[in-house]
Amino acid sequence: MTRVIPLWLLVSAQAVISAASLVVEIVAGRMLAPHVGMSLYTWTAVIAVVLAGFSAGHWWGGRLAEMPAAAALRWTGGALLAGALSTAGAVLILPVVAGPVLEAVSQPVWSITVLTAIVFFLPSFFAGAPSPVLAKIAVETAVRTGPALGAMFAAGAVGAIAGTLLAGFVFISWLGSSTTLVVVTLVYLLSGLLFFWMGRWSRNGGEFVASAIITGAAILALTAPEICDRESRYFCLRIQDISADPSDPVRLMVIDHLAHGISAQRLPEVQFTEHTAMLDQLSMLRAPRAEFTSFHIGGGNFAVPRAFASRGTGAITVAEIDPAVTQMAVESFWFDPETATVLHEDGRRALLTRPDARFDIVIGDAFTDVVVPVHLVTQEFFRLAADRMSEGGSFLMNVIDHEDRLGALSSIVATMQTVFPVVEVWTEQAQPSPGQRMVFVVVGGDARTQVSTFVAPAPENRKFGALADGLVAQLAKQRGQILTDDYAPIDRLLGRTD
Repeated sequence: MTRVIPLWLLVSAQAVISAASLVVEIVAGRMLAPHVGMSLYTWTAVIAVVLAGFSAGHWWGGRLAEMPAAAALRWTGGALLAGALSTAGAVLILPVVAGPVLEAVSQPVWSITVLTAIVFFLPSFFAGAPSPVLAKIAVETAVRTGPALGAMFAAGAVGAIAGTLLAGFVFISWLGSSTTLVVVTLVYLLSGLLFFWMGRWSRNGGEFVASAIITGAAILALTAPEICDRESRYFCLRIQDISADPSDPVRLMVIDHLAHGISAQRLPEVQFTEHTAMLDQLSMLRAPRAEFTSFHIGGGNFAVPRAFASRGTGAITVAEIDPAVTQMAVESFWFDPETATVLHEDGRRALLTRPDARFDIVIGDAFTDVVVPVHLVTQEFFRLAADRMSEGGSFLMNVIDHEDRLGALSSIVATMQTVFPVVEVWTEQAQPSPGQRMVFVVVGGDARTQVSTFVAPAPENRKFGALADGLVAQLAKQRGQILTDDYAPIDRLLGRTD
């Protein structure tokens, strides 16, 4: 015999479980980022796997709902305890299986999907089971079945909204991903015990043994080593010391799963990566005056703004959306915040809301391998950047593509050619291997760079050159497509589908 359960308790349970399940979904994307990056593919895999888990859980919950109410509630309580265990387990399992899965499944889209399914399908499956059981009990015990059923659906939706907002705006940035999942584990644990109470406890007391195991798993998850040195609202941030000599520090900043810049304490004007070396030297070559103004979209470890400040080039403005990135650059990468105006907002918005600003050099440094903000590669954005450039100014943008594809590079060039009279493509003068990931800098302006090659330390001296005009024109014509705010399939152009 089951207890008489008031509708408000059923509605509340539905809302809490839905909130917790959506917290897991949002955290899943963040936890995967250090291993596979944060891209359209990552979120597609997360949403698909979580929805598949919910769907299978709902189907199983419907089968449970056919049981007598007391038995259905106890089974559902067991499902939530299993959900608690699998949620805590996600913290422990992901670091263990990520490497082997990504190595075994070479195709990026499938590797992301398989990894997501291994870690996050079961938490979603078990979280989907209570909904049909609660809905059936609400309908059977309510005086008015229609409002009761509507309240259950509404509770699920409201809980999902609350969970999404709490995960994105509160939990991840304040607690971190692992601790957030431990909190969800405890929510599922308490919810499972509530269901056992509503269904009159099991005779063998197995729920208490399971609770002890889950509590142990949660404690173990709390002690798991953190992947991130700092977890912000936007990124997983890490610092790696790559110094050959401890007395001469050199550090690497890793954002999510990719290196975003290297800096040496004693060499502020030396760049350690191809793209920053090109951005730095091309800015010097193309600046219309010795003391020029610059606007940087994306700070990273602030290597280029730091080099500009060391040379005393002129006023520097940096739009870095994540304050934690700036703080890390100041604390660990020797960037002096007094040397630049740092705007913690989106780069396009920063330009859009400053119609009177003019810059000699505008640098777009937002590419991160298979991830790039779509709104920073469109025709409308390039027009905005051109409008904010002073007479004789230049726009420079790093682009990463693969030797055997070049669809993203070609489309960006074709799009920039609709805005800038002159578009150049620069890269290292070295023979790429088949399928190699290549780094380019695309330059837009009114005039050509005065030289066609230059040598710059990165940190060893490397020779960089501009692609021939005929090759640039061929790329744009044969492979390029105009990217607009309405249509910019940059993820598909960048993603490797072979």
